[in-house]
Amino acid sequence: MAESSGRELVVEAGGGLRLWSRSCGAVDAAPVLLVMGANASSAGWPAEFVQALVAQGLRVVRYDHRDTGRSTRAAVVDYSVEDLARDAVAVLDAHGIATAHVVGMSMGGALGQVLALDHRERLRSLVLMQTAALDVDFAESMRAAVEDGDGGGLPGPSPQVVAAFARRDEPVADVEEALRRRVAEWRLLVGDAVVFDEQEFRRWELAAIEHAGSLVQPGAHARARPVAVQRGRELAGVSTPVLVVEGGQDPVNPPPHGRHLAELIPAARCVQVPELGHALPGVLHERLVSLIVDHIGRSGW
Repeated sequence: MAESSGRELVVEAGGGLRLWSRSCGAVDAAPVLLVMGANASSAGWPAEFVQALVAQGLRVVRYDHRDTGRSTRAAVVDYSVEDLARDAVAVLDAHGIATAHVVGMSMGGALGQVLALDHRERLRSLVLMQTAALDVDFAESMRAAVEDGDGGGLPGPSPQVVAAFARRDEPVADVEEALRRRVAEWRLLVGDAVVFDEQEFRRWELAAIEHAGSLVQPGAHARARPVAVQRGRELAGVSTPVLVVEGGQDPVNPPPHGRHLAELIPAARCVQVPELGHALPGVLHERLVSLIVDHIGRSGW
């Protein structure tokens, strides 16, 4: 689906860092900042999903994390997850947005939590989707998944997904091989509760490849310095209106991760979408957009 409108802006974030971004919708509409997960560019937000939010009267801004898409690629990964959250603030600044509704998926949800702790004055509301709380050691969860161990009380990623992530570093011969591998990974992430639309994900991944101009899948964020798990205790002081969207079929952050996160934040609401995995299949866009818009409405637009 082609986007009906959009304004590209390259954000000068300091130190030579340049972040590609796009804003869609009326500039005077309520702003929503979409923050994608680890090693994923803004193309991880399907155009149809973005346009559904714009159709609700919202201004939607999304951007490529550093080391993804069209943003700066670092020769050496010498930054933290908190730095990635500061990148989001730089995007807001560049677009002239004082406060925004922030929607973060997966690692984007972790960045949303950091924003609520360190930059709360920039948030109107927060939606945390298919993510884990800051007090969860994700690296340990990945290790436990490989060793079939206990990740500390909360379930870790499925071994199949961990294995698929590990294959991202393997070279591919051409676009077709890249698409086959990426679509197979999405099949795992979507799960079995909805019909998997192979052509839909193939189209989205081709758009992501064309956007980045490369067949290589980013991997730098796995080497970024993580947020100290002790910071999870700080979530008790969050006053921003928060909606946690938990995927009932999420193989990366399975239930009860969402409920656990919501329990750490006063007045946060957790809604489980039973069919939702760790992806944004088109068949669930209407429901997810409805949840986001409802939360924005509850927060006063």
